[in-house]
Amino acid sequence: MKPRVYIETTVPSYLTARPSRQLVRAAQQQLTRDWWAEQRPNFELVTSQLTWDECGRGDPTAAADRLAVLAGIPQLLMTGTVDALIRDLIAGMQLPNKAIDDATHVAVAAVHTVDYLLTWNCTHLANPVLARRVDAVCRVHGYRTPLIRTPGDFPLTGNDHERG
Repeated sequence: MKPRVYIETTVPSYLTARPSRQLVRAAQQQLTRDWWAEQRPNFELVTSQLTWDECGRGDPTAAADRLAVLAGIPQLLMTGTVDALIRDLIAGMQLPNKAIDDATHVAVAAVHTVDYLLTWNCTHLANPVLARRVDAVCRVHGYRTPLIRTPGDFPLTGNDHERG
């Protein structure tokens, strides 16, 4: 069975965006394209309605490109359990209310036992300072926190997804 990866909004955004003139952003875009081409077949991809909603915003042509990337990727359902975890993640991570979407991505992935959450959001998601808080909240609710990674973190060594 392949490990599951939750695709967060920044991944299709970086994958389909015009090449950036900013060196770091351009490198992240290339890492995303490389991951999509080389690593994606090693995983079962999943996402959520939130990712679809976020990818559908903005310029219609760019939105269509992002949504095309998501086509065929199963959506995980929002549940009351996800809602409860979102509330506690916002409090436990000490996030501003405007970051509810970030907490939602984590909650959906955790409740549905996804192995990885793939993102370029390093402010609230792929943030090692917040990782302990996220893990503590998920554990209180009885969930294993997905490993939150950027496309630049792959390939992984060993059985990173088979953790306790």
